[in-house]
Amino acid sequence: MGKKEKIPLVSVIIPTYNRGWIIQEAIDSVLAQDFSDFELIVVDDGSTDNTLDIIRSYSEDIIFLRQPNKGVSAARNQGITSSAGHLIAFLDSDDLWFPEKLTIQVDFLHSHPDAFICQSEEIWIRNGVRVNPKKRHKKPSGMIFEPSLPACEDYDLWLRVSSRYPIALIDTPLVIKRGGHQDQLSRAPGLDKFRIQAIKKLLDSNLLSMEQQGHAVKALKEKCAIYASGCLKRSRLDEAEYYTNLLK
Repeated sequence: MGKKEKIPLVSVIIPTYNRGWIIQEAIDSVLAQDFSDFELIVVDDGSTDNTLDIIRSYSEDIIFLRQPNKGVSAARNQGITSSAGHLIAFLDSDDLWFPEKLTIQVDFLHSHPDAFICQSEEIWIRNGVRVNPKKRHKKPSGMIFEPSLPACEDYDLWLRVSSRYPIALIDTPLVIKRGGHQDQLSRAPGLDKFRIQAIKKLLDSNLLSMEQQGHAVKALKEKCAIYASGCLKRSRLDEAEYYTNLLK
């Protein structure tokens, strides 16, 4: 029998699409970690630029998966399905990790056995310039579903997780979030509609407590009103009516 391969403690997953101009920096920031017990899975979501050439240049340092273009959530799910680690860590292909990121998070989870998921503070870079987040952007910890329904690209995942489990916060910046570029996912058209449907799906699941339902309904009403207003300005009257009446 051959030697049994060691199961990594952490599976790092980077979904990417047409990020040849920046993906190398994200990969290098993972490979430069001072923590070594991990596998790195890069999932290409049908890129048409030079992303493939860059990923393939890493040879055996990473696990490379490719799928037809299905979106970032499908790419993340593909990475999870193929992962072997006990812990999962996500990195967006336009962001960076500090070298001690995995060490600090793994140590935190080991010393807090009641924590199932944790996040860290971030440094924000917009168009190459560091910016300071406002107070409203400060990350909460604990049952964050109640104080603020999280708004991010993997919105559906965070809604479902945060409605069931407390989210621990490491009050140290371990990630560099870079924004301002044209292909930034949080600027993608249709994202507001997706977030509305994610909240509606969670409400229909009957998994929320009465208090959580109240927070979700409030957030849904606010998002529907904003989206319907945008539809009216663009003369999309049927769509505006649908979202205006969604909770009636």
